[in-house]
Amino acid sequence: MSADAGETLTARIWRSGPGRFQDFRVPRRANQTVLDVVTWIQRRLDPTLGYRFACRVGMCGSCAMTVNGVPRWTCRTRVERAAPGGEALEIAPLRNLPPIKDLAVDMTPLFERWQKALGRFVPPVEQGNDFVVVPPATPARRAADAGIECIGCGVCHAACDLAAADVEYLGPAALNRAWTLVNDARDGAQLARIAAVAAAGGAFACHSHQNCQAHCPKGLNPTAAISGLKRMAALGSRP
Repeated sequence: MSADAGETLTARIWRSGPGRFQDFRVPRRANQTVLDVVTWIQRRLDPTLGYRFACRVGMCGSCAMTVNGVPRWTCRTRVERAAPGGEALEIAPLRNLPPIKDLAVDMTPLFERWQKALGRFVPPVEQGNDFVVVPPATPARRAADAGIECIGCGVCHAACDLAAADVEYLGPAALNRAWTLVNDARDGAQLARIAAVAAAGGAFACHSHQNCQAHCPKGLNPTAAISGLKRMAALGSRP
């Protein structure tokens, strides 16, 4: 339903200074995104509002925030979907990550977890003279492909109840990244990576609530990736 001329909406924005929500009245427009609302407030009403964005087209993930209690990419979330029927729009920073200012959070803990899960490609010690052939149809390649599109936006981490309860938990983003790498025939650290994700705070800490899958903007399934890591760790094997 398109917005009528002159129609407004209430946007409740979390402000880190006073530690409370602040209400703003914003014009309601057709096809308006949540990021449009935040940008309008920052440019027209309060230039001190802190938030983060880059591409505006759903490629970078940097505009992720909590919208009416749900972690979302704000550039891809339309107001009419998040707050239908004239409801107020409540916008807060992502959960489970330390705030920097207002709606912007520090992503450092997320990527520190990637490091603990050995979420980086490690060339084998003996590479040989030929490239490793990776047929696209092999089960390992398909398993890697299923999770490879993660862009590290932090939505799954914010949606994870266990990440909220256990600061040592590696989280779905880091474990999903580890899953793609243990299924990569070119990588030389699969066994070390499996050991890392099998340690305390790793894959076995996951309760399989599937909040990460339900909220991933890319449609990935970190829960399935974590289950795969559990199987590998339990068997003490590599793909």
